[in-house]
Amino acid sequence: MKSKIWTALLALYIVWGSTYLGIRFAIETIPPFFHAGIRFLVSGLILVIWQRAAGHALPTRKQWLSTAIVGTLLLLGGNGLVAWAEQFIPSGIAALVIASSPMFLVIGEAIRPNGVRPNWQGIVGLLIGFVGIFILIGPAEISGSATKLNPFGVVALLFACMFWSTGSIFSKSVDLPKSSLMNTGAQMLTGSVGLFIVSLITGELNGWDVTAVSTRSLLGLSYLILVGSLIGFASYGWLLQNAPISLVSTYAYVNPIVAVFLGTWFANEALEPRIWLAAGIIVGSVIFINSTRPKVRYETKEVLVESHQ
Repeated sequence: MKSKIWTALLALYIVWGSTYLGIRFAIETIPPFFHAGIRFLVSGLILVIWQRAAGHALPTRKQWLSTAIVGTLLLLGGNGLVAWAEQFIPSGIAALVIASSPMFLVIGEAIRPNGVRPNWQGIVGLLIGFVGIFILIGPAEISGSATKLNPFGVVALLFACMFWSTGSIFSKSVDLPKSSLMNTGAQMLTGSVGLFIVSLITGELNGWDVTAVSTRSLLGLSYLILVGSLIGFASYGWLLQNAPISLVSTYAYVNPIVAVFLGTWFANEALEPRIWLAAGIIVGSVIFINSTRPKVRYETKEVLVESHQ
């Protein structure tokens, strides 16, 4: 059993760590919000049909509404903005910024009614983590970087973290399907609707030539659907049933490092010393925060909804 757990965990590290590179390739010739809409529409349909065939009930009307809100926050506000930002920001840096989402979650928990306030260790961890973010995305003149990051892309990633945290917190207090995969599939389906609407409103499809879509973009989109969404979530669901949650949650620490390496190897993204310094600080602060914050009964659910890349 131990070998199966570590094999599944290694697969999860690679799969979810590689989705940022998959997004980068997909949006080279496919509009970002539209690509995400297709990805989650197809993935959501497969998951919902699969779970229904396995005997799980479809969401109730109230649960569809809840999944629509959560799916919009996580997949439109979170993943959609990540895809949009990766037009301007290297995939590895995008992954590192999103890795700080648990920090935003701690802040959101602290300010919501009856939320969990961080202890002094958590506050120290937050401060250290934001220092790491500043090193990563701060002005090139200060950070000493040779690469200037697009400020709009940086802002989009920070808002993605905020939407992720808001969706995660909201999901704790609403009625959602008991099956985690049915819940995920419903969120994907409803989230895809918002992604398609934004794609139309922003006009990103105006002038888009579908015949100009490259093979690499199609492969990237197919990878995100079949591997990133389906195999990733299947592995994750199996691990939740067979491995300690503390071990499963380590994907959040490993994935951004995997994303940085893959972006460097396959997309020729710059790998500067400041990136490693920032990565160590951000990931270290998240580990410290998670190890010191008060334990809550919905921790398993929280880890699930934070993992929709």
